[in-house]
Amino acid sequence: MTSHRSFKMIWLALLLHQFVGTILAQTNPICYGNPTFRAPANSDIDVICGSEKVSLSILICPIQYNGYNESLMSLNARHTNPACKGVVDWDASPPVLRFNISINEDAITACGSSLTISHEAGTGQFQDFSTVQFINISGSISSYDPANGAITYHQEVMYLFSCRYPLQYLINNTEMNVEGVTLAVKDTNGSFISTLSMQLMRFFVLLDRCYTTTSPFISTNEFYDLFVGCNRDVQTVMGTNGEKQEALFSFEAFRFIKDTNLTISTYYVHCATRLCVDTICPTLMQNCTSNRRRRASDQDTSVSDVATVTSRAITINLEKGYLITSDDFGSQDKTVVAVSIIAGIIGAICVTLVGFIVYNKYYSNNMPGLGKTIMYPRD
Repeated sequence: MTSHRSFKMIWLALLLHQFVGTILAQTNPICYGNPTFRAPANSDIDVICGSEKVSLSILICPIQYNGYNESLMSLNARHTNPACKGVVDWDASPPVLRFNISINEDAITACGSSLTISHEAGTGQFQDFSTVQFINISGSISSYDPANGAITYHQEVMYLFSCRYPLQYLINNTEMNVEGVTLAVKDTNGSFISTLSMQLMRFFVLLDRCYTTTSPFISTNEFYDLFVGCNRDVQTVMGTNGEKQEALFSFEAFRFIKDTNLTISTYYVHCATRLCVDTICPTLMQNCTSNRRRRASDQDTSVSDVATVTSRAITINLEKGYLITSDDFGSQDKTVVAVSIIAGIIGAICVTLVGFIVYNKYYSNNMPGLGKTIMYPRD
């Protein structure tokens, strides 16, 4: 009996030695003595839901503590695809394994992540809209056990992540760039061209309201609507709206009455913009005269300060009876001088930089499970 018990103890000691040896063989010396060299925990992963990419940072030392290294961790168990592997940042403190998922359909589906679209009633800052669409990007980071035998000493580790974005988004007013070029303007005749673009193929750009003010701040009582939903100024021409990944409109150059006697006058253009799924945008356009949409559009304060994209100052100079911009050429003898302003918002959901992050943080702080990740080991 004593001999059998001794043999059992020796056998367990050998197994423990083999297990510890396997862990140490795959462990980077940086993790030795590091306080994060312990069993994995839910707090080991950090998720940043950005406007261009989803960034994941996972503590690498707990992964190595469980007997894995960076080469054995992959997005959605796509272990044979190098593009689905992470990169270790040993210079970080503590060291982390980083994954970046670009927000476009090819990158999302390449490693098996999920992209779903949901429709919910508008609440909070989106209460003026009967339906708000959300995009949810989710997936997992899982381990691969290379053991070929009948048994293994490693628990599979899986981290779940998700990012949730409202498509009725907030726009950072620093995203609009304005440049002056020559077209054709005389007195109050002119053109303003605004272009907004997206990289997610299934989403179109929809302009809800564009208006001008003499102040760069949108909380002013003096404004002039270029268009609000289907109601527009007679001199405003809608080009493309809710039909493509860009929106286009134009209007004749003008001056505010209070600036009539000024040699130089300035105003700013503000646009409330949102995204919609390509199959839904036509429906929104067809229903733009409904009571629900009309009530939301007619409210002067329906757009909050941070939900607007704003151009830089448009300066009009009255010279010899003609209107020219500050970017025009005073030495030119043209009887017709024009101003065209091209406003571009660049990036895959680049227009949503501040809004997505702010709104996502709001949901993360107020609704359990949203914008958070869950890690669990499988037996």
